[in-house]
Amino acid sequence: MRIATIEHVPFEGPANIAVWASSRGHHLDRRLLHAGHALPEPGEFDLLAVMGGPMSVHDELEFPWLADEKRCVKQAVARGRSVLGVCLGAQLLAEVLGGHVTKNAQREIGWHPLSASPWAAASPLMRGIPARFTGFHWHGETFSLPKGATLLAASEACAHQAFGVGGKLAGLQFHFETTAESMEALIAHCGDEMDPGPFTQDADTLRRLAPSHLPELEAMLFTLLDNMAREA
Repeated sequence: MRIATIEHVPFEGPANIAVWASSRGHHLDRRLLHAGHALPEPGEFDLLAVMGGPMSVHDELEFPWLADEKRCVKQAVARGRSVLGVCLGAQLLAEVLGGHVTKNAQREIGWHPLSASPWAAASPLMRGIPARFTGFHWHGETFSLPKGATLLAASEACAHQAFGVGGKLAGLQFHFETTAESMEALIAHCGDEMDPGPFTQDADTLRRLAPSHLPELEAMLFTLLDNMAREA
């Protein structure tokens, strides 16, 4: 299977998505927008993974490529390609599908529990994923649920943590792909966002909790991507 990633900044790459692709023998084509790479065409991939970044979907004046990226994602959806959006990528996918991106009531950073929605069990995306788990979070915005999408998961701080459309489209506000290295990269580059708050953990807490959650997070990411690969 051909997988393309769209990456917005050097410190938010595919992480465990790349590990999964290698383990399954899939081809990975990384498009680094921060390095001037061209966006992929729908005919060049079977699954598109749109990664995170500190910018907002509303920042088209500062980042003009956002408009082109939205068109790219829209074309992928129209052509029936599988699309996984992570954090900013989930917000981009939600907007392309007709949702709205707004400031979340609370900034959410760290290891926080998620609960599957009542509708998640019927989604092919969630097959094999537990009803309650701990995810890694780093966001200050959220998305409304697009028309036709199914709410898949929520957290105490954010009602819309994951959505799906059939088995081909998935938007994750949290970071299923996190590794110890990708977590450290976020701390290094976005540590100024770790203001005290009810859902913001400090760097020491992130590092202390990581070994307890990273193995399960990797296993669940692999399960989700295997589910998407079957539908691609």
